[in-house]
Amino acid sequence: MQPGNLSSIREDYGIDELREASAPADPLALFDDWLRAALEACGPDAIAMTLATAAADGLPNARTVLLKGVDGGHFVFFGNYHSAKGLELDANPKAALLFFWPARQRQVRVQGHVQRIAATDSDAYFATRPRDSQVGAWASPQSRVVADREELQARVDAEVARFGEGTVPRPPHWGGWRLAPVCLEFWQGRPIRLHDRLLYTREADGWARVRLAP
Repeated sequence: MQPGNLSSIREDYGIDELREASAPADPLALFDDWLRAALEACGPDAIAMTLATAAADGLPNARTVLLKGVDGGHFVFFGNYHSAKGLELDANPKAALLFFWPARQRQVRVQGHVQRIAATDSDAYFATRPRDSQVGAWASPQSRVVADREELQARVDAEVARFGEGTVPRPPHWGGWRLAPVCLEFWQGRPIRLHDRLLYTREADGWARVRLAP
């Protein structure tokens, strides 16, 4: 299909439904159920999520990162603290996540407050990464301008030579964040665009839930 025909693209929805009667009171329990179903339907791509941040001046930015855990009700992800996302989260520690699972015709939107995880937790996760990824975390000045691919490869080669066969430690500029959600919206595709949308909002004594019009 040519790009000029984008307006004619249509998708029929209706694999499943999302009703209050079957939705748990805790949105994290529902997220866990949906993530399990997405992993079965989408494989490893299910943990891909759009991370939206904003700089101090309010300009938004978004990119795809990987969910690496839901720990104590927090969404955990990792990256370079000196990258664009890292600097934006330092300036404005609030973010939004978007999970899109087309095979299940589902989306989950999450908003919340972000902080860095403990250095020991970042160390533990970094130790599980493939060695090439560990070296890459040292070599790449993420989000900064490089002259060409050759410069990047030269940086990798230099780090490989520096560490030799020894253990690659976690760079101090690399680690994890956790997002504490204040609201989660679950979207289920339904026929004739009358999609199901349940919004959970954190309150002092738990979660409030409402239905949103599609």
